[in-house]
Amino acid sequence: MPAGLAKWHMPQGGIDAGETPRQAALRELREEIGTGRADILAKSRGWLHHDVPEEIAQAMMGGRYRGNRHKWFAMRFTGMDADINLATEHQHPEFDAWEWVSPEQLPELIVPFMRRLYLDVLAEFRTLWSGHAGPAR
Repeated sequence: MPAGLAKWHMPQGGIDAGETPRQAALRELREEIGTGRADILAKSRGWLHHDVPEEIAQAMMGGRYRGNRHKWFAMRFTGMDADINLATEHQHPEFDAWEWVSPEQLPELIVPFMRRLYLDVLAEFRTLWSGHAGPAR
């Protein structure tokens, strides 16, 4: 599993009508980092949840939602760094920079309210990344 993508969070997003979680994961990868060059290695056993602070719920979600529910996928990046293109066709790209980091570093780089979620994801996929030196080249 590549360590983690981006400084603040890994690509993630919603599931469109008629889409499976797997299809959504691959679509979100293409939309957010400009490439779909990845093999799915595993998916989380269940849905993982996190709450958002009240000010974020009010500002970004109009107070309608208090958190998110996620199905996570471990992927192996099969491309080259040059394949990652954050200048996607979206009007407001989600990322403006990225870097490969070790799994151990990731929880310290994430916003505090999502830290427990990332620790849970890393624990579930530990057998895929433990001892792994970095992205496949």
